[in-house]
Amino acid sequence: MALENRLTQEQALIQQQQQRLTAQQLLQVKLLEMPLAQLEENIKVELYENPALESANPDDNDNLDPNASLNESDGMADGEEEDFDTQSEREDREDALDSALDSIDSDDRMASDYRAYGDSNQTGAEQEEMVYGDTASFYDKLMEQVSEEELTDDERQIMEYLIGSLDNDGFLRSDVAFISDNLAIYQGLDVTEKDVQRVLQILQGFDPAGIGASSLQECLLLQIARREDSRLTRRMRKVIRNFFDDFTKKHWEKIRQHLKVTEYEAEEVIKELRKLNPRPGASLGETMGRSAQQVTPDFIIDTDENGIVTMTLNSGELPQLFISRDFEQQMLGYQNSPKSLNRMEKEALLYTKEKVERARGYIEAIERRRQTLTLTMQAIIKMQHKYFVDGDESDLVPMTMTDIADKIGMDVSTVSRVCNAKYAETPWGIFKLRHFFSSGFSVAGEEEMSNRKIKAALSDIVKAEDPKHPLSDDSISKELKKQGFPVARRTVAKYREALGIPVARLRK
Repeated sequence: MALENRLTQEQALIQQQQQRLTAQQLLQVKLLEMPLAQLEENIKVELYENPALESANPDDNDNLDPNASLNESDGMADGEEEDFDTQSEREDREDALDSALDSIDSDDRMASDYRAYGDSNQTGAEQEEMVYGDTASFYDKLMEQVSEEELTDDERQIMEYLIGSLDNDGFLRSDVAFISDNLAIYQGLDVTEKDVQRVLQILQGFDPAGIGASSLQECLLLQIARREDSRLTRRMRKVIRNFFDDFTKKHWEKIRQHLKVTEYEAEEVIKELRKLNPRPGASLGETMGRSAQQVTPDFIIDTDENGIVTMTLNSGELPQLFISRDFEQQMLGYQNSPKSLNRMEKEALLYTKEKVERARGYIEAIERRRQTLTLTMQAIIKMQHKYFVDGDESDLVPMTMTDIADKIGMDVSTVSRVCNAKYAETPWGIFKLRHFFSSGFSVAGEEEMSNRKIKAALSDIVKAEDPKHPLSDDSISKELKKQGFPVARRTVAKYREALGIPVARLRK
């Protein structure tokens, strides 16, 4: 009997519930994920684009071009002029009310303005779960290179302090004497200036070239030092080392005379010099592939001698925002007008209303961000109170984002966004918020232990071992079991690699 396949087409009604985020919710999600430095830039852009939004700082309302910072020689030493690629001069800002009257499409304009916060082809649920940007940071990228170096515990602590002290351009503005004193005072680490200088030289060998320099001149010389030795390289070095003032002032003819070369040869030198990066930190932004960010702590945590832990949000250069009184009065004037409005006045009212509502929504989102960050950090401190009192990482208890979400009554995705690319400054250094989270290791009849405790115990075992007869992973596993940590050999290997401890045969 032949089998017959038949295709049939049916039409059915399916009831499906989907959550679609409003423009205001998308804005809150976006601002919540932003670290402080990125939020400062976002506020500048919003102040520039929305005339109904004003800042309590008059300076923020006078020079609001979001590209203005590209025209300034940020991070240069005194006497150094703007260098490399200059930007076109900022256009004068036109009257926003008059220019926008003919471009009003509908009173749904606010939603379209913020549509860029998510892919319009995605469902609301997908937008809700979307994470903006990579979590790889300036600090993380450098610390990845630290793990490749064979450093002592003191050297590693110095290195972490140096990296945490780099500014937005990747420069180290503090001298080694100051750093040495700070390490002794705040971290109890007694090291000499030579010790700090030695670790600094290691840092200056990291990528990108020029990182850890104390000045623009040193930064460029570090980059030139990475090039192959040639006549061109030697000329480049000579210009930066001996004629740096002429270089910053772009006195190209003087440079040619100093070098005693032809115009063509001088152009080659200048062409290569202009390829150097005056801001190496910009290539290691907080969010890789996005605008450059320095490691700026979003939270300042302090502990007094009585063990009382206090937390404040770092406000940085965030201005106080408010709605323009002129726009509000203009809107009320149109709404309360006894006569009927003509077409032009209706369009003006629509435009004014949309800008005021957008400004009000932005201010509300900023305040919501502040409240959420505060609640989250307070919950973290409460769970990890012992760590914030003594700074001992082994005191970090097992804690997940779900734990924090349950305590503050919010979704775990909200906690994840708070912790994304955010840093907290503690008396023991600056750490990513994710540093305070760790999984647990259950031991029968005992309280769940943090895997950091196991790592600390593993590290102590390795330090105490006989250098001539280092312990294998299996032997370390047995030692840990004696201390109450029933950890398998493969788990020992994983933790050992995470701590940067080589295998037994390489520890002889």
